[in-house]
Amino acid sequence: MHPAIAVTGLGKAFGRQSVLADLDFTVAAGEVFALLGPNGAGKTTTINILTTLTLPDEGSAIVAGIDVVRDPEQVKQRISLTGQSVAVDDVLTGAENLIMLGRLSGLSNSAARARAGELLDRFDLTDAATKRVGAYSGGMRRRLDLALSFVVTPEILFLDEPTTGLDTRSRRELWDTIRSLAQSGTTVFLTTQYLEEADQLADRVAVLDGGRVVAIGTAAELKARIGGDTVELHDPHGGLLAEVPTDGTVTGLRGALDVLDESGAEGVVTLRRPSLDDVFLALTSAGGRPTEPSSMKEIA
Repeated sequence: MHPAIAVTGLGKAFGRQSVLADLDFTVAAGEVFALLGPNGAGKTTTINILTTLTLPDEGSAIVAGIDVVRDPEQVKQRISLTGQSVAVDDVLTGAENLIMLGRLSGLSNSAARARAGELLDRFDLTDAATKRVGAYSGGMRRRLDLALSFVVTPEILFLDEPTTGLDTRSRRELWDTIRSLAQSGTTVFLTTQYLEEADQLADRVAVLDGGRVVAIGTAAELKARIGGDTVELHDPHGGLLAEVPTDGTVTGLRGALDVLDESGAEGVVTLRRPSLDDVFLALTSAGGRPTEPSSMKEIA
């Protein structure tokens, strides 16, 4: 099976400012793939190229088996994009937004209404179908925005920081929606600054820094790459007194506790496992450290 997305040697500059440089990655069909990186790393530019909104200067991008430069119209027919800004009409109701887009997409009036009903149900918006969107909560507006992306079912859904500005409850509700879309077979390409979001949703994560992919793999693989578990000793106020690396086995944990016991220090013992926060800080310039060399790129 061909990959849903294949990017090779992609480069883009705006004036003298290089934004992407020799970008390489593939996304499998049906995969949830997260592009993670600090502000200015090139995440939105990557999405704009893959969705035909921006032309690359170098390299190639194949989306749904089609070259984005040679045949952008065919690409557009197979994808959908939900950007950082919610693209809904506040004056119309949720149902009216969906029916209008259905009609613009070539559906008959009856087909557009039927599709609107299906999507309102799928995205848990049936009770708000006749309510003007201006009265929707942030989470409801985001779900409606996603529903609009599925008026004509795409092969690949691009989400550019979809939960920006949402509260914790709305963010988690949207995660459930994205999971259900992936389970139904849609390939999801996601950019995010929320490390927990990538950890929760993505089958694989690519870390982008300075326009280059500096690491790619599952969340577990990326965490393992930067180190194992650590047994920590904290004072009553949470201050770190000591830490001892461990391999996470029972024997390793006992050995780490013995080391702390022999030190004579007293406090509260905790086990800390690497997180995507640690990965982010270790692999990007936003963490105050230089980017890892290209040999880090693929994690088997």
